[in-house]
Amino acid sequence: MNKDIYEFINIIKPIIKHPEYQKRKHYLHHENQSVYNHSIHVAYIVFKMSKNNKRIDTKSAVIGALLHDFYYKPWQDDTEKRPFFKQHGFVHAKEALENSKIYFKEYLNPIVENCILRHMFPLNIHPPKYREAWLVSLADKKDSLKIFKHPKSLPKYIGIKKRLK
Repeated sequence: MNKDIYEFINIIKPIIKHPEYQKRKHYLHHENQSVYNHSIHVAYIVFKMSKNNKRIDTKSAVIGALLHDFYYKPWQDDTEKRPFFKQHGFVHAKEALENSKIYFKEYLNPIVENCILRHMFPLNIHPPKYREAWLVSLADKKDSLKIFKHPKSLPKYIGIKKRLK
């Protein structure tokens, strides 16, 4: 096994093995991708982008990426009508941080917390504070661009059409 892959796995393994994190395998994220797979993919993108940059805390960035969508329940199953600014895209970063504090407090630090809380910039108006948080935000957007392969589904992601079960 490649040394970098081994390092990446050692960072993510204690988190992804946790039973609460395993539940994310069943949370649909965008079309055919689970929150679990999406978060690992974002974490790997961040790992590759940060690995050789001495000014970036790779471990914190990877953990922030793993936990950026660690919200309470599958958002696509939620049929409750909410005001536009209370919909998933606007609130899930805060939920993910709150949930991370319950299950993964020992992995949190100011960088990880900022990665989680600010990954939805500019949808959430406060920009990331740290380089690591900017990387998580960019990697999340890169991975999420896959939704454009399913143009008929776009309205549900921006909150103008009811989600289909």
